[in-house]
Amino acid sequence: MTETCDLVGKKCKPCEGDPPPLSQDEIHRLMNQLGGWVQHDQIISRTFEFKNYYQTMAFVNAVAWLSHREDHHPDMKVSYNRCLVEYTTHAIHGLSENDFICAAKVNALFAE
Repeated sequence: MTETCDLVGKKCKPCEGDPPPLSQDEIHRLMNQLGGWVQHDQIISRTFEFKNYYQTMAFVNAVAWLSHREDHHPDMKVSYNRCLVEYTTHAIHGLSENDFICAAKVNALFAE
């Protein structure tokens, strides 16, 4: 099983006790497991493209359902045939493993 699959199988954990954001080395290691995502400072993002508005909204609703289950919510910018998904952990003002877990699960949704 690859590390990406390991991320998909994990659950997000609450940020208790003010853990520090991930180091750049940790971020780099996790970014290597996510196809299509890019890092901008303390945010990871990916734009997903679709054939039409219906497919875009179905994806947005699936991401909303996943986010509710993980209790970790992205910022999303939605247009007719694309959706920009951004993750950061606001509680720690940086990136946590939760961001990468959710990004891997969003990738798995898109692959279906």
